[in-house]
Amino acid sequence: MTVTAKKSLFEARNDSDVLQLVLAQPLTWIVSGEGESFRATLLPVRPLSDPSGTVVSLVGHFARSNDQVAFLRHTPRAAMLVLGPHGYISPSWMNDRTQAPTWNYASAQFLVDVEFFADPPQTEAHLRDLVATMEAGRPRQWSEQEMGPRYQSLSQRVIGFRANVRAIRAKFKLGQDERDDVFRDIVAGLGQAADQDALLEWMQRFNTREQSP
Repeated sequence: MTVTAKKSLFEARNDSDVLQLVLAQPLTWIVSGEGESFRATLLPVRPLSDPSGTVVSLVGHFARSNDQVAFLRHTPRAAMLVLGPHGYISPSWMNDRTQAPTWNYASAQFLVDVEFFADPPQTEAHLRDLVATMEAGRPRQWSEQEMGPRYQSLSQRVIGFRANVRAIRAKFKLGQDERDDVFRDIVAGLGQAADQDALLEWMQRFNTREQSP
């Protein structure tokens, strides 16, 4: 008899949820090694996905002076950690004062094998893609050409990599387990909180329940 594991309330609804999380929050921890070789670097990445929307690799770059590069060349296995929108959920917002405080968030962990680009043009192509993505839609959008010769000098100080994904663990704790009345109170509270628009958007995306009294 085959036993099917119960799906967690906080799992991604589909592969695209994880992809959208990385696109929305590109700044990622890459963690590798243990003991004296333990290293962690915070850097921006661009996800690559297959036709189904599954993230298959994360592309980024290190400063060549970062000693984690040498460690990853020797042992390429690493974890990459993404923390998306998150925030404290206060019982002060709720009519039911017996509720406990909690923290809502969207996050993903990737087990990866890192391979560095063999030739500089691959790194430069990644840098152009990253800049174009981050500058898209901005007033007075900037491009690397404006740096002139200095761009080539700086780009030679970094090395690109592709982190091939072996496993993904994602958690979207966005109020799916709350009662309808409590969820409405949380939505109202976040609506009055500063800088919580992104968390509120993700919570509403993952909760299709009726949200009006």
